[in-house]
Amino acid sequence: MNGIIILDKDSGIFSRSAGWRIAKMFNQKKFGHIGTLDPMASGVLPIVIGNATKMIPFIEEIVENKKEYLFGLKFGVNTDSLDITGKTTKTNDIIPTDNEILNACKKLTGEIGQIPPMFSAVHVNGKRAYELARHGEIVDIKPKKVIIYELEFIGKQGPEYNFRVVCSRGTYVRSLVRDIAKLCGAIATTTYIRRTKTNGFDIKNAVKLDFLENLVNNGGDANKYLLSSDCALGDIPVINLNNEDTELYKNGGFIKTDETNGLRRIYNNETFIGIGVIKDGLIRPKRTL
Repeated sequence: MNGIIILDKDSGIFSRSAGWRIAKMFNQKKFGHIGTLDPMASGVLPIVIGNATKMIPFIEEIVENKKEYLFGLKFGVNTDSLDITGKTTKTNDIIPTDNEILNACKKLTGEIGQIPPMFSAVHVNGKRAYELARHGEIVDIKPKKVIIYELEFIGKQGPEYNFRVVCSRGTYVRSLVRDIAKLCGAIATTTYIRRTKTNGFDIKNAVKLDFLENLVNNGGDANKYLLSSDCALGDIPVINLNNEDTELYKNGGFIKTDETNGLRRIYNNETFIGIGVIKDGLIRPKRTL
């Protein structure tokens, strides 16, 4: 049983825990996820099970890697984790105007240098930043380049200010909240994060973990929610092999071709075999299911 579940992860669950629960439903030991969501974040988390995990590197590197999030913030409070799950470190009464917020969004659009949160998985001197932060160590994290394609202030409800962002891989929404507030001469913490798109996967096609578990526990069929291993590889051209060439290919053999160099999705009839690469007139196996 190989494939991808587009999960709508709930807040409060670790990404790996969600993946393990999905794998258990399908009696699989191998699983992974495309990207990671913080425990407090919800939304799209593609879970990959079985031999389909071999496709994760190709999906992450080849498919357009824009991500979309909805998020909220509250001005006047700062926490060590930059979200409401953390310890409050500072408070004040400064509330920016809408125009100040809109100007901050403009300044943060484009390629920027962003400092990840102290409580994040980035490496600092060989250790995870959150491990150092939990021990009270001062963490000097260097800025990293990210791209903010769109940053939109979409309104407020009471003390909560709501935003939408389209950004590159590696962007931290919690850092974005910190920087919006800083440009407004204020402080703020993140109230929620919800990912709505990632690597070509959309929240409108996602399914809840509790729904799947209830379905399976009541004898239902969860297979209809399991997408094929090649569902996110549509930008890679296709090559179909006959039965003889398929056997040779599966055993590590090279197949002659007149096509140009580059990656290919390899099929035998309608069966997906894996990813190959063409070089110097030969189709060579790169990752086979």
